[in-house]
Amino acid sequence: HGGWTLASLTLLTALTALSITWSLSPGDSWVETNRMLAYLAVFAGGLAVVRAAPERWPGMVGGVALGCVLVVAWALLTKVFPGALAPDETFARLRAPFDYWNAIGLMAALAVPPLLWLAAKRSGNLAVNALAYPGLGLAFVCLMLSYSRGALLALFLGLVFWFATVPLRLRAVTALVGSALIAAPVVAWAFSREALTADAAPLLVRTEVGHELGLLLVLMVALLLAAGLAVGFAAANRTPTLRVRRLAGRVLVGVLVLSALTGVAVLASKPGGLDGQISKGWKQMTDPDAVTPSNTPGRLTATASVRARYWDEAIDIWQAHEAAGAGAGSFAVARTRYRTRGLDVRQAHGYVVETLASLGLVGLAVSLALLAAWLASAIRATGFARAGRGLPMDAERVGMLTLASVVLVFGIHSLIDWTWLIPGTATVALLSAAWVAGRGPLRARLAAAPALAAVRRRPGPARGALAVFVVLLAVAGAWAAIQPLRAQHAGDRAFERLDAGESGPALEIARIATERDPLSLEPLYDLAAIQDAVGRSAEAEVTLERAVEKQPASAEAWRRLGEYRALQRRRPKDALAPLRAAYYLDPESTETENAFLLLRRQLAATGQTP
Repeated sequence: HGGWTLASLTLLTALTALSITWSLSPGDSWVETNRMLAYLAVFAGGLAVVRAAPERWPGMVGGVALGCVLVVAWALLTKVFPGALAPDETFARLRAPFDYWNAIGLMAALAVPPLLWLAAKRSGNLAVNALAYPGLGLAFVCLMLSYSRGALLALFLGLVFWFATVPLRLRAVTALVGSALIAAPVVAWAFSREALTADAAPLLVRTEVGHELGLLLVLMVALLLAAGLAVGFAAANRTPTLRVRRLAGRVLVGVLVLSALTGVAVLASKPGGLDGQISKGWKQMTDPDAVTPSNTPGRLTATASVRARYWDEAIDIWQAHEAAGAGAGSFAVARTRYRTRGLDVRQAHGYVVETLASLGLVGLAVSLALLAAWLASAIRATGFARAGRGLPMDAERVGMLTLASVVLVFGIHSLIDWTWLIPGTATVALLSAAWVAGRGPLRARLAAAPALAAVRRRPGPARGALAVFVVLLAVAGAWAAIQPLRAQHAGDRAFERLDAGESGPALEIARIATERDPLSLEPLYDLAAIQDAVGRSAEAEVTLERAVEKQPASAEAWRRLGEYRALQRRRPKDALAPLRAAYYLDPESTETENAFLLLRRQLAATGQTP
C-alpha cells in the first residue's frame, strides 16, 4: 500500500536530480535534489513504520500534535525571552524558528486537527486528553502573532473537511471555541502593545513586554487546562445522547451559515456592493503592482499581496522553458531577467508556479501523478471509496481522517506559498501522508483478524538484498547531500588560514572546497578572493571566468568578473562586456548600476569613452 505514491515521489526526485544537467543554476539544483532525497526518505520511512506497526496510529497522530506544539511553544518563547532567544530580531511578526512567519503560522495550523482529535476522542487518559486545550490556545496565539493569512485560510478549509467527515463535533467544537475564546484576550493584548507589533523595537522594551506576555500565556495555559479537565470529566460522567450530538452538529452548521451570510451582508453594505468588493479584493490579490500591506495586525484583514509579482515572473520563466523548466531551484537566478523591481527572493511562493518554472510541464505532470496516487490511497484508507461506503466510523478511521486533514492544510498552504521547500513543515505533512497512504483500504483492515495483524513474515534473500541496496543508496545520497556543507566549512577554514598568514594552505583548502561542491559558484568566489589577497590576480581573474563559464545565466558571476577587471586589473575596456551581460541578465540590479558608474569614472579619468 502506498507503492504508487512512493514511485511517483521517486520519479519527481529523479527529475529534480536530472534537471542539474540543464539548470540555469546547477548548484541550487543540487541542493533541491538533496532536499528531495530527504523528503523521499521521510515518506518511505513513514510507509515502513505503518507497515511494521499499524496499531500505533494513535502515537502517530499524537506525535504530530506534540511536535507542532513544541515548535509553536519555542516560537512564543522568543517573544517572552527576546534577550536570550532573539536579541537581534528586527521584525515584530513571529517567525522563529524557521525565520519565516508564514512557516511558523502553518506549523500552528497543522497542530489544530490532531489537537482536536485528542480533545474529542472518547478513549485514553482524560488528563492527557485535556492537554489539547492549552495546546490549541498556544497554536491560536502563535498563528495570530505570525499574521499569516495563508495559514488562516488553509486552517479554515482543513477544519471544514475535518468537521464534515469526523463525527466528534460536539467535543471538538467545545475545545475549539473554548480555546479560541480564552486565547482571544491574550491576542488582543499583544496586538495593543507596540513592542510586539512594531518593527525594530528596542530590546529593553521587547524584554519588558515579553515577560508580561509570558505571564498571560501561563495564565491562559492554566485556565485552558482546567477547562479541558472539567469538560473531560463531565463528558465521562454523562455521555451526550445521539439527539444532543445531532443538534450540536446542526447548530454548528447554522453558525457557519450565519457567519457566511453576515460576511456577505457586511461586504454588500460597503461602497461598490458585493460585486465591487469581490472585484477589488481579487484585483489587490492578483495585481503585481498592488501595495504590499505592512507587517502589522492590520495585515490579517488585507487582501493585497506581492505574490502575483513572483507568479508572473515564474510564468515568464516557464514560457521560456516550457517542457522541462529552467532547473530545480533556479528561480532566483532565472527571475532576474524578468523582474521589474529590485526585490530579492529565491522562491516563486506557490508550488504550481514554482514547479512550472523549475521543471516545466514534465514536472507538473509528475506532481499531478503524485497527487492522484496519494488521493487514491487516501480515499481507500478513509473509507470514501465506493467499497468503503457504509463501513463503521471506528477510532482508527477518525485518526486517518485527522492525518488527512493535516495533509490538506499543508497542501492548500503550499499552493500559495513556498512552505514545500521548508523541511520543518513539509516533513510533518509527509509523515502524515505516508501513514494514510500506507495503511491500506478500510474494508480490508476491518475484515482482517486481529491475530493476523500480529503475523510478521521473515524476509527472504531477495528482500534482504533489496534492504542492503536501499541502505547503500541512502549512504550515497547522504554523502552527496553533505558535500555543499563540507565545501562551506572548507571555505571558512581557508579564510582562517589566510588571516593567520598561511597563504599556501589557504589556497589549497579553497581548491578543495571547489572540488567538494563543483556545481556552486560560492567556492569559486572564495577561491578568487583568496587568490587576489595573496597577489595572484591573474589566477583570480581566471577563476572568475570559470564561474561565468559554469553558470552563464548568473548576473552576479558576470558582474563580479567585470568589477574585478575594472577595479583590480585596471582594464576598464575589458570590463565593459561582462558588465553589459550582467545588465542584460538583471536590469534591476543596483550593484550592476553602481559598477557601471565606477566604470564610467575610470574611462573618463583615462580619456576613454564607454
